[in-house]
Amino acid sequence: MKACYLLVLVAAFVSSCSSVKKFSSTELSPEAETIRLWPKGHLGETGKPAYIVMPSEGDNITRLTDVIDPSITVYKPAVTQAPTAAVLVCPGGGYNILAIDLEGTEIAEWLNSNGITAVVLKYRVPDNRSGAFEDVQRAMSLICNHATDWNIDPDRVGIIGFSAGANLAARLSTNFQARSYDPLDEVDQLSCSPDFAMLIYPYLLAKDGKLADNLPVGSDTPRTILIHAQDDWVKAESSILYYLALKQAKVPSELHVFPSGGHGYGLRRSEHAVSGWPKLCEVWLQKMGIINGTSKDSMNP
Repeated sequence: MKACYLLVLVAAFVSSCSSVKKFSSTELSPEAETIRLWPKGHLGETGKPAYIVMPSEGDNITRLTDVIDPSITVYKPAVTQAPTAAVLVCPGGGYNILAIDLEGTEIAEWLNSNGITAVVLKYRVPDNRSGAFEDVQRAMSLICNHATDWNIDPDRVGIIGFSAGANLAARLSTNFQARSYDPLDEVDQLSCSPDFAMLIYPYLLAKDGKLADNLPVGSDTPRTILIHAQDDWVKAESSILYYLALKQAKVPSELHVFPSGGHGYGLRRSEHAVSGWPKLCEVWLQKMGIINGTSKDSMNP
């Protein structure tokens, strides 16, 4: 599904948005379903835990590492009469850890509040970028495979990623045509192409002032919204380069660059205007028909 308009918006807000709601996984559906990405034995059986929760660093972020049995967890909105849109959520963490609440379950609650089914991905870390990419391809196809079971509209399935997770989302957006692994079953016969993408403070989109070679943006790249801050240690130019490639390919795109906000803020409260990014994404999703009707205002405390 492709939109017929092109909207470009580079925003530099100076007003404060400190009232952004902090979402907490405690409000998510207790009926969330977790399934393994791969058939038992495909990745080997070590007898070790599927992942390890790292000791707290005192910043109220839950970090996972040593993910050896990747999975997806499905969070459904409270009211799901008609089939909903769905979004695959890719937490960040430099391909070393997963910030599973900050950029995972809290994002799932925000999506649920807008009537969207959220599917949080635990992909392989640390230092396993090829495995992580196999995981995101498989995860997207699994969503399509379970669309009827999970009451999902298969024509409204997108992806959101943060930092390294946004790099993973961009890689899927530009490399879905062929599997990065030998197909295993009927799941791998289904498309792994997202219908839309949200890249939030993306990492590794550019190198030496050029778009990364592993991101071949083309006319079939899904419509995308990018969020970045000028003072992010990941240079905002990387998002700008990705946007320009989308523009060149005539893919409907939207880019928002803020003067401050840094990196790794998720949905947490902040004095920076970049904290308003959820509302920008909601409006963007509404314009494309991904969100039906008036969405819940995530700007309220």
